[in-house]
Amino acid sequence: MWETPGVVLISGIMAAGKSTVAQSLASRLTRSVHLRGDVFRRMIVGGRAEMGAQLSPEAWRQLRLRYDLAAAAADRYAAEGFTVVLQDVVLGAALPAMVERIRHRPLAVVVLAPRAEVVAARERGRLKQGYGDWPVADLDAEFRADTPRIGLWLDTSAHTPDETVDEILARAWTEGRIG
Repeated sequence: MWETPGVVLISGIMAAGKSTVAQSLASRLTRSVHLRGDVFRRMIVGGRAEMGAQLSPEAWRQLRLRYDLAAAAADRYAAEGFTVVLQDVVLGAALPAMVERIRHRPLAVVVLAPRAEVVAARERGRLKQGYGDWPVADLDAEFRADTPRIGLWLDTSAHTPDETVDEILARAWTEGRIG
């Protein structure tokens, strides 16, 4: 299945390992793109609304724009014969909405869901700090309560990035495939 151009959406909370896993997965594929959804947020130079525990109406608008642009880019790359590994924080009702935005099929959804204490430890060890004074446990609890269980959910608490990629390669198209 990995020879057929498709889209793999990798989601999870901040510091769940999305960037590392997505880059590693894309590097193992013959014709692939690692698409970082957050790049579309960072392109906004003037008037960017920051993401946080409470989103303003403008932040929500910009988040929807980011998801629209990421889905369109993924569709375009896949149409040109690439397997796209799209990684972004897509939680709650936004996950099924993102699945609808991405038109290309095959599509697989992979949700990285390490335990909150593992994410908190990873966050402390990273240069890029995303949580500020927002407790990891709060976002993790909200994520687990509000995000529909679609796709392949992986508790990667005890996995290395390579082990996680191995799991994705073995299971994404059987357990994570949409449509």
